[in-house]
Amino acid sequence: MSILPSPTIIRFLSADATELADIIPPGNYLRTVKPDGFVVRLPEGATPTKLRNLAHELSHKEAKQFKPEVEFVDAPRDHDLTAAFVGGLLLGTYDPGRWKNEKKNHPLAADKMVVSTGVGSKKGRAAIFRETELAKTQLGIMALVDAPANMKRPQNLAAWAKASGKAHGYKVKVLGKKACEKEGMGALLAVNRGSEDEARFIIMEYKGKGAPKKSGPIAIIGKGITFDTGGVSIKGSTNLHLMKSDMGGAAATFGAMEAAARLQLPIHLIGIVPSTDNSVDALSYKPSDVITGHSGKTIEIIDTDAEGRLVMSDGLSYANKHFKPEVLIDVATLTGSAVRTFGYECAAMMSKNEKLVSSFRAAGDACGERVWPLPPWDDYKSGLDSDVADIKNYSGRPINGAIDAFKFLEFFTEDHPAFIHFDIAGVALKAGPYAKDRQATGFGMRLFVEWLSRR
Repeated sequence: MSILPSPTIIRFLSADATELADIIPPGNYLRTVKPDGFVVRLPEGATPTKLRNLAHELSHKEAKQFKPEVEFVDAPRDHDLTAAFVGGLLLGTYDPGRWKNEKKNHPLAADKMVVSTGVGSKKGRAAIFRETELAKTQLGIMALVDAPANMKRPQNLAAWAKASGKAHGYKVKVLGKKACEKEGMGALLAVNRGSEDEARFIIMEYKGKGAPKKSGPIAIIGKGITFDTGGVSIKGSTNLHLMKSDMGGAAATFGAMEAAARLQLPIHLIGIVPSTDNSVDALSYKPSDVITGHSGKTIEIIDTDAEGRLVMSDGLSYANKHFKPEVLIDVATLTGSAVRTFGYECAAMMSKNEKLVSSFRAAGDACGERVWPLPPWDDYKSGLDSDVADIKNYSGRPINGAIDAFKFLEFFTEDHPAFIHFDIAGVALKAGPYAKDRQATGFGMRLFVEWLSRR
């Protein structure tokens, strides 16, 4: 007769419980031997974000103490809190060391985790399903952002999207160099000139059951620069290795597409990722060049390190022309200006549509991916006036850089009434307790899914 191994027991205490109050402060945990597991004291003012973060920390730091089977005792009555804790346990299995010879094997990783939560209601099971699906998606895009540049070329991003689409049931179309030339992707192809790899223009479409038929889709355009040297306007060497994360906007877009399909949201969603690296070569585009983008508008190049907005301009123009979206969104690790403004606490967002701004702020607060607006005023447009072209890609001024980038992108939206821009440069990659260097967060996916779900 075989004896089944006992599960890891996680017992929950409320923040105001007197039991063990002098040993475990709210929002902390204690390892126990009998039963084998942990006592977790809920944080004060518990929210799904707080529970998810606490479980993430517990799962990461105590990985060796876990068994694949986990049993909750006295779990929170709020199903969203219990579900968030389950999702956090999964997120704690993340390991960026895919290329190490010695690999860590978390007992809860690779679909091994079995959790008995005590939740039996249909609503509770749905909350847990949602959290686990979001966690799986987030793990995938975190790995993509953390991947080294030589393992993450434009063709690799295209392959990732195709594999995800096939696995989760959404359409993926990829335009190669010749197709991009035929389509008139002049801005993307200009940035791509210095690369050994041809650009890819990735188009994804998910149409869920019950999606509105009388309105256009929601379109998200994500910046897919797989490595950014700065081009001829080359960056300094300090932290240059972190420019492997310059496709964080693409990851957020991929994540939104995959999560929408996993959760079978009743929406029509388009995801577009223009992808290339920005390298230095004899063929590289140069400051003073004038290029023509997909929109037919001409662009004077002032700084080749302002390349993300160039490839995104072709994505915005393509989305408008071919899909006529109801809401037009872009997301990018775009400017140091956004980091200097907000640090690593939230993303910058800009839009003239106050309803969109308010709804995304509410969604960000709810899911723990906060965003905050910067002014979208046309007073800032003059910095991009060009003597030789319709617009220049950089003002050359050391001020309001994040807003300059927004005004540039807005120029290619044909005055779309529901356009919103997210600069996630400070939040896509962060220093934290889970790695020695900065590590991917997967920022953006939860924000978009929360917002889409609320619609």
